[in-house]
Amino acid sequence: MTFDAPTVDYAGLSPIIALTAGLVLVVLVAVFDSIKRIAPALVLLTLATTAGLLIWQWGSNTGLLNDSLRIDGLAIVFSLLIVTAAAGAVLLTIGDPSESQVGRPDFLALLLASVLGMVLLTMANNLITFFIALELFSIPLYALCGTNLRKRESLESGLKYLIIGSVGSATLLYGMALIYGASAATEFTAIASGLTEGGLISDSLTLVGVGMIAVGLAFKISIAPFHQWTPDVYQGAPTPVTAFMSAATKLAAFAVFIRFFLTALEPMVADWDVILAVLATISILVGNVGAIAQTSLKRMLGYSGVAQAGYMLAGIVVATQQGVDALTFYLAAYLAMNMAAFAAIVIHERQTGFSDSIESLRGIGRSNPVVAWPLTIAMLALAGLPPTAGFIGKLYLFQALVEADWTWLGVMIAIGTMISLVYYMRVVATIWMSPASDASLQVPTGEPGVDLEASRRWYLVLPAVLGSAAAIFFGIIPQPLVEFAQHAGNALAAYIS
Repeated sequence: MTFDAPTVDYAGLSPIIALTAGLVLVVLVAVFDSIKRIAPALVLLTLATTAGLLIWQWGSNTGLLNDSLRIDGLAIVFSLLIVTAAAGAVLLTIGDPSESQVGRPDFLALLLASVLGMVLLTMANNLITFFIALELFSIPLYALCGTNLRKRESLESGLKYLIIGSVGSATLLYGMALIYGASAATEFTAIASGLTEGGLISDSLTLVGVGMIAVGLAFKISIAPFHQWTPDVYQGAPTPVTAFMSAATKLAAFAVFIRFFLTALEPMVADWDVILAVLATISILVGNVGAIAQTSLKRMLGYSGVAQAGYMLAGIVVATQQGVDALTFYLAAYLAMNMAAFAAIVIHERQTGFSDSIESLRGIGRSNPVVAWPLTIAMLALAGLPPTAGFIGKLYLFQALVEADWTWLGVMIAIGTMISLVYYMRVVATIWMSPASDASLQVPTGEPGVDLEASRRWYLVLPAVLGSAAAIFFGIIPQPLVEFAQHAGNALAAYIS
């Protein structure tokens, strides 16, 4: 009897290998006090190497490790966006109180472990790798949310995220078990074949399994009514962590959402498209209405993220390549918008030492343009106003919905956009049209993490400037980002109509 060892494509696995090696090195750095300060540089080098290896694999479309993973346009595009989000978060963590409390290398090791799980999730092509990657990116995030040990809200947010995230993971796992029972397969294309050949596409066992997987992913993406954790976690977690998870978790979860629903469940489109459309509508309404009453900027952005997730879900509902292209474009634009917004919030928090209250932004248009301009551009882009990438992204989604006969869902996006103007414009008006409050004129003293020169720290300003510049640039010249997004949709052309 001979043993045939599986063929390992090390070139295809190189991004995963680079992230794993970088994670090990960062953990080892934590042991030596004399070199702990180089941890951010080491993480950035790891992320840059990973990005380079992903670009090296541009154009690949092959299965890895017996097709349990797949490196293709979808995985490469989403992984590059995740790596970009992580690089911005690393810069924003420098000097953050949570980083110093838990130890810089330990904090960054958790961040890098989460990135590794996210990249694996974009490549997942099997129920087993799907679940393992999901937990690998989720568990470090639970810990990261609670790393500000002196802040009760941070510890509370970590616990809430852990409990609700665990419920979502358990629901997802149960749904996977039902799908496996119905299809007798774990690989995504084999699941589609098994459901079709077995005649179980409309079976109650299969439908319940699909519903539970949709609910489990909805927890991760913050789709209403499974969004309860989002405002509390966004507000309580350290702002650099919120900046990372706000976009990166959506990127990773939507990547596997696309791959699973449009390959494994492609024969069942007629059964799940209406369900996802209803979830998208609920999320748009709940997120936008819930954001109106918020006085905390981070909490408001949490509800905004719920509404934005509803817009994004529409790209999957249409189940076409154009829908995937539109979703990918919007996610890339959302990354730029959110990075600009949260980088501005980090600078403002470091300078004032106050909470993230919207009221504390009064008058900063004249006193602190480094915060005011990126935050203003981010609000306009999130609202979907021209000439920003947010406007182009919503237009792209609306076009895909109309051409796929989902016009009513496009109308819901338009209604949600009009509602969102209430709270986005309130922030802009507070920045530029309100006189400075007495609190904003006070100089904080003796508070940990306060840095009156934060607006001059290049590592804080850079994410804000680049994010806001990208939001404007791709709103005026969208074609490069459109072509980048189409690379993801092309990878699934064989599976979607």
